[in-house]
Amino acid sequence: MPINILMPALSPTMEKGNLAKWLKKEGDKVRSGDVIAEIETDKATMEVEAVDEGTIAKILVPEGTQDVPVNNVIAVLAGDGEDVKSAASGGGAAKAEPRTDAKSEAGVVAGSGGATRSPDSSSSAPAPKPASSGAQAVSTPSANGHGRIFSSPLARRLAKEAGIELSRIDGSGPHGRVVARDVEQAKSGKGLKAPAAASAGAPSIAPAMSDKQILSLFEDGSYEIVPHDNMRRTIAQRLTASIQTIPHFYLTMDCDIGRLLAAREDINASAPKDKEKKPLYKLSVNDFVIKAMAIALQRVPNANVSWTEGGMLRHKHSDIGVAVAMPGGLITPIIRKAETKSLSAISSEMKDFAARARARKLKPEEYQGGTTAVSNLGMYGIKDFTAVINPPHATILAVGASEERAVVRGGKIEAAHIMSVTLSCDHRAVDGALGAELIGAFKTLIENPVMMMV
Repeated sequence: MPINILMPALSPTMEKGNLAKWLKKEGDKVRSGDVIAEIETDKATMEVEAVDEGTIAKILVPEGTQDVPVNNVIAVLAGDGEDVKSAASGGGAAKAEPRTDAKSEAGVVAGSGGATRSPDSSSSAPAPKPASSGAQAVSTPSANGHGRIFSSPLARRLAKEAGIELSRIDGSGPHGRVVARDVEQAKSGKGLKAPAAASAGAPSIAPAMSDKQILSLFEDGSYEIVPHDNMRRTIAQRLTASIQTIPHFYLTMDCDIGRLLAAREDINASAPKDKEKKPLYKLSVNDFVIKAMAIALQRVPNANVSWTEGGMLRHKHSDIGVAVAMPGGLITPIIRKAETKSLSAISSEMKDFAARARARKLKPEEYQGGTTAVSNLGMYGIKDFTAVINPPHATILAVGASEERAVVRGGKIEAAHIMSVTLSCDHRAVDGALGAELIGAFKTLIENPVMMMV
């Protein structure tokens, strides 16, 4: 029977992807391991490898298609000995509603480092559910306080991404079921009910403005609409969830980095040269920041944690995520076991990460996880700022610009190179005193860089 090739989930948070390019066309034979397509996620462009052998019978999603839901059928493969025309007409039945369970990942598993079949996958896609079985009743009261809201899994996900309550959406499906097209219309203000009145005694929260309300404030022709790509939507969703669910607090310290700047200059001047007489490395202030944060977490292990409802994860190593700006957003590649690496190794790894991040060539394992993060806006002249914690981290360090400031030493005013840093903490995992201990350990290390060498 025909083998359905599904849109793969390339990361735990991926819900949609762009089908950037087909590397095979209809009628082409493929073997297991052949690269058949390129998929753009919110963070990277990745290759999809075939798991099964056969012939591409039909391509259902043309290249260049954006926002293809995970587990939608993107192509049909005819197995060895199977009639291609028959496979093309018989495959693709599962594309009406993507399944939401883990076992629906079948046909291909993708990744820049190579694809393997998942334990739950098989050579053919699972039998599709009837359209009605995808609807579930959501226990949210409707505007009149009665009844239950029926919606498809895709509609629920789209509504969550858009920040729209299902109870405010008029459903056009069978028995008033909310489907994907209803959510898309609701985004522009069509078919959107007024929010339900708050119950007595409950705090009143003003609803977010709808797209229609915002557009009504501006004259037609005075703006252009730039559609959100997957990266921007994911950043918005994750950071909104972070600031709403994580109790942030902030600790700021000024660090005198005069010794660091002198050490950096000496180290770079004495760096070994390659055959073309170019330095093998050139350390940045950020390389010292990464190393200092890594060692600080080892000295204050109770702050090297991640919060889970079941218990605290206390990490053995300091895996430091470093925010890298890229077109349309940012990504946070991770220096693993940074406490064990030399400054030159950290510098080399970061240069490689930054180049591949901007080309969207990072592998998921290179930017997922980590135990904390560093965000440095000093190169833009920013003096100080606060950063939003990126789960599962419990902290993030915001680094400002180094600048000459007047300081008092021994009763005398002197000029010093001062860098302000702000530590954002998840109060569930890191209390005030513990956060102060961590940023204090960082300050000691960054002001005395020789301590990082031993």
